[in-house]
Amino acid sequence: MLCAEFENRLSDYLEGILGPDAHRAFSEHALRCPVCHQTLSEVKTTIHACRVGALLPPTPELEARILKKTMPEAAMSCQEFEESLTDYLDGFLPAFVYHRWERHAALCDRCTELPGEVVRSIGACYTYINEEMPVPAGLDGKILQSTIGTLRVEEVRAPWTARLASQLRIWLDPIVSPQLATVATMLLVAVFVLTNTVSADGSISGVYRASLRLAEQSYSGGTEGGIKEFTNGLKGLVGGRGQNPNDNSGKGQKPVEQKPPNQDDANNSNVEKKR
Repeated sequence: MLCAEFENRLSDYLEGILGPDAHRAFSEHALRCPVCHQTLSEVKTTIHACRVGALLPPTPELEARILKKTMPEAAMSCQEFEESLTDYLDGFLPAFVYHRWERHAALCDRCTELPGEVVRSIGACYTYINEEMPVPAGLDGKILQSTIGTLRVEEVRAPWTARLASQLRIWLDPIVSPQLATVATMLLVAVFVLTNTVSADGSISGVYRASLRLAEQSYSGGTEGGIKEFTNGLKGLVGGRGQNPNDNSGKGQKPVEQKPPNQDDANNSNVEKKR
């Protein structure tokens, strides 16, 4: 067997598909030829290393190239790539759009460096924001001239509709406030309770009539009590009784103590009896 034929049948020998005669001739040539023997040993070592080693993940470029050849309609255009760049940086891209975006960034030479440039620009903007820059002379005047058309701010007044709305807001804010809701609720509860307890017919006029009736009863009761106390006091003074003017029933009155007669009164009574 020649060396060229040995190399051609090397894969069949390793896979074990050679016939008995060809397998014997292949083995004899490998033992006789040191170059073919070394080649066979290197191939066996490489196959063993590939079987033992872990599988390498496919690169994004490889996957993108395969999908571009097999499914060209799934590729993303450069315009769609730029439109989705902000969502990609914010992390809001859906999964299927994200993978298309990554594949386009791996294949397109024009769009590959675009995300990095945008990120660096954003970082530079944040750096410049933190640094205080001097205001150019006349900048405020240019801004006023471009926005309101004049350099004198006092000449510009808000439209009458805006002024009217502001004035109405000033008037209505104290009325339409959280306290108004609380007070209105308390008044409604008070009216509901009074109309259901005090009023005879369940109306507000009934509450008013009931309040007038209660006031008349209170006034008449107080007047009669005062007259009775005054009358009882006069009777006690005239009758010589130590009656409590506040006691109208006469109950619990102490009897008037009788004083012993004087000695002169006793002598006068004896003289009259002798006569």
